[in-house]
Amino acid sequence: MRDELKRLAILAVLVAALWAAPLRSHAFFAALGSSISLLQEYARLHIVTSLLPALLLAGAIASLLRGSTIMKRLVTPGFAAYAIASVSGAVLAVCSCTVLPMFAGIYSAGAGIGPASTFLFAGPAINILAFVMSTRILGPGLGFARVVCAIVISIAIGLAMNLLFGGSDRSRPERTAAVLPEGGLPARRALPVMAAVACVMIFARSGCPCEENLAFVPAFASWGIVAACAAALSVMLVAWFEVRWWKPLLAAVPVLALSILIPSDPKPAFLAGLVGFSVILARGGGLLREWFDETLGLATKVIPLLLGGVAVTGFLLGTSDAPGLIPYRWLESAVSGDSPLTVLAASVAGAFMYFATLTEVPIVQGLMRSGMGSASALAILLSGPSLSLPSILVVRSVMGTRRTLAFVLLVIIFSAASGLLYGAVFAD
Repeated sequence: MRDELKRLAILAVLVAALWAAPLRSHAFFAALGSSISLLQEYARLHIVTSLLPALLLAGAIASLLRGSTIMKRLVTPGFAAYAIASVSGAVLAVCSCTVLPMFAGIYSAGAGIGPASTFLFAGPAINILAFVMSTRILGPGLGFARVVCAIVISIAIGLAMNLLFGGSDRSRPERTAAVLPEGGLPARRALPVMAAVACVMIFARSGCPCEENLAFVPAFASWGIVAACAAALSVMLVAWFEVRWWKPLLAAVPVLALSILIPSDPKPAFLAGLVGFSVILARGGGLLREWFDETLGLATKVIPLLLGGVAVTGFLLGTSDAPGLIPYRWLESAVSGDSPLTVLAASVAGAFMYFATLTEVPIVQGLMRSGMGSASALAILLSGPSLSLPSILVVRSVMGTRRTLAFVLLVIIFSAASGLLYGAVFAD
């Protein structure tokens, strides 16, 4: 009965939206174009080099770390769990959407709601590239304040989530350290495997520099590191998972062929490598098959909601080049100044807008030129990278409506409070 009422409510909302939609207006079609444009931008910039490797990494976390000492540390109450979660995403340079598969993998593998929430906030908020770019473009004050506040907020949010929901979390058998599912790999083997996959994701993104990526190594060097990590991963598959030696070599043939045929664009070759690796996982047994099944399950859960959320965000808020249904000037007027209401509005706007990795920095720079104060700037720098409408939809599917609502409110409140504190201490 309850599910039927939910479906009826969704249907009623869709009918009302169709009835009220200004289908003949120019603004509606411009917003529709913005939605398609943002979807295309996300597909081109993030799916191949960020989202797909992130899904593989999340599948590895959920299968290889199951029952490991590391996962037990993330379940056991204590500051160490939050400290590990707060810094584990520091070098990944992922956006609020790309971190979702890894968050889902950690949570499904048994991590408590507190450390998992800390990782969910810290993954996009704390990374070296964000610190460098914020310091260089927005000034050292905002750059250092962003990093320090992000670390403190991530731990505070995790502790608050554990306080609110830790009791119900511990009542679930799969969320207790004493009865975590057995299996997985020893940490001395699981960690190198996951490090290789993580390095593939990091340097593949660096090898495809665009306006929102700060390429910290040359593209040719990045792809060389990707190739070296892929080779190391192949060796580990043969040595630790009993994969026949010729299978990685066979999977490398289309990669080499596409690299020669299309030297100007490495993405087709990279995609071929991901497909070949996925086939090895799918046709393997034991942990390899579990790895593939976990990755596939996360993909079917994350990707539809993610793409739907990106489309809605583009329709409502537009892109940097095209307007959405909500005029951009409304956002400028809402976040101008440094009053408490303005700082709160900036925090709320950041929580629902979609920022690709590091795009929040030039956007905040433009808003500051239009009159936004430093307190509002810090609030949006904290809430913006960590949340977005697409990520909220996916997080709800992972940990439920109540937990998601609490997480969103905590991000907004702590981000606004940090902005107000910064504005009070370092007034312009």
